[in-house]
Amino acid sequence: MFRLSPFILGGLVLLAGAAQPASAQRFQHDDDQKTARRDMLDGRVMPFGIIKRRVEQDMGDATYVGTAPSPREGVYRMQFLRQDGKVIWVDVDGKSGNIIAKTK
Repeated sequence: MFRLSPFILGGLVLLAGAAQPASAQRFQHDDDQKTARRDMLDGRVMPFGIIKRRVEQDMGDATYVGTAPSPREGVYRMQFLRQDGKVIWVDVDGKSGNIIAKTK
């Protein structure tokens, strides 16, 4: 059975992001960060560090890999990697910090 290490998976994620021109990556990232910060300061979402710690506690031995853009505003889509190599996607409500969906 093929198993991806967290380092290989992380490298693949970085390579996927490198497909965009650097200028597009920077502007998109800056806008995303500004929007996320504004939402946090306005009380629309919890600070990401708090959400991440809460979800990590619920994920047992799975390792946090990263966060992907969510199709819904105010929702964090987090990616975890289990010891057996299986990827788990977790959707978290940004306001409450509660898990609202998780792949098995």
